[in-house]
Amino acid sequence: MSSKRLALFLPRLDDGGAERVMLQLGSSFARRGHAVDLVLATSGGPLWSQIPPALAVVDLAARRTTTALPDLVRYLRRARPAALLSTLEHSNVLAVGAAAIARKIARVSTRVVLREANVLLPWRELGDAKARALRLLMAGAYRGADGVVAVSDSVARTIVAELKLPEARVRTIYNPIVTDDLATKAESDVDDAWFTPGAPPVVLGVGRLVAQKDFATLVRAFARVRATRPARLVILGEGEDRGALEALARELGVADDVRLPGFDHNPFRFMRRAAVFALSSVFEGLPGALIQAMACGCRVVSTDCPGGSSEVLEAGRLAPLVSMRDPEALARAIAAQLDAAAREGRAKYPVDRFTEAGAVDAYLNALGV
Repeated sequence: MSSKRLALFLPRLDDGGAERVMLQLGSSFARRGHAVDLVLATSGGPLWSQIPPALAVVDLAARRTTTALPDLVRYLRRARPAALLSTLEHSNVLAVGAAAIARKIARVSTRVVLREANVLLPWRELGDAKARALRLLMAGAYRGADGVVAVSDSVARTIVAELKLPEARVRTIYNPIVTDDLATKAESDVDDAWFTPGAPPVVLGVGRLVAQKDFATLVRAFARVRATRPARLVILGEGEDRGALEALARELGVADDVRLPGFDHNPFRFMRRAAVFALSSVFEGLPGALIQAMACGCRVVSTDCPGGSSEVLEAGRLAPLVSMRDPEALARAIAAQLDAAAREGRAKYPVDRFTEAGAVDAYLNALGV
């Protein structure tokens, strides 16, 4: 296989699963011998320090993603990468538009592949005119792309249904979540008395503090668990819901047993030591933190939300799936897993579907290199 120049396009390096996956893919592509450009609409973000050294950063220096079109066209004309992989909805629309312009004015032959990381809400559930306008733009852009990748079968089904794409145009590729260095990172120290032997068991949540993750339901569920036994809750992440979650913990009388330490570059060390990982989301694409917790041997529970949770947990065969926005059901599942952890110790889940090598092979095939 000959070496090619590949480009990865993102708005910026926010603390999200899509951004982490793109950095991981870029590093993996580089190890396969390809030159990789990380093209950002704007520089900065929580993951800026995590950019792999093998990636060449191209900062378009746009004020916002939607104004980056001219600079992205100029980049494509200059660098002429063999393929451009884009993720996140605004970026995907922009990528297809830029490639179309570059092809017309400079005969650029870059293959454009769009990655969709979340289930698409039905049209009737779109909140406002901007969301509906974006959906219309997405429908045109995704039809114009050279390839569309969904991170789970659940996501693929919504792309076909909501954007009216033929099923054959959409392929599912699971994220490269279980990486070679995950186990090593999981063994890193945690200098925190809450995670020492003999301390009350910790329930762990990981993700942005936003409505999608519905950590309010997790806090309410934890309060029910805490009423019956010693336990603690740690939620790693940052976001606009921090104040509301802290206020809710105080209101429920569990503030002394709830921590929101913020964003952490190595959540795996906490997953390795927590008793239970809980996913409380109302929708997902492919829940990477859930899979990472499973790979770390942490017992897990999840809402049966639109997205990949049911796929990951094999319809509840591997671990409990509960209804969304149901604190009582989530509390029962957490309590059952706490009992299992105390009785049987760590869990061993099958996670071979989510290894790095298989995902990288599939993405390179989609990119045509």
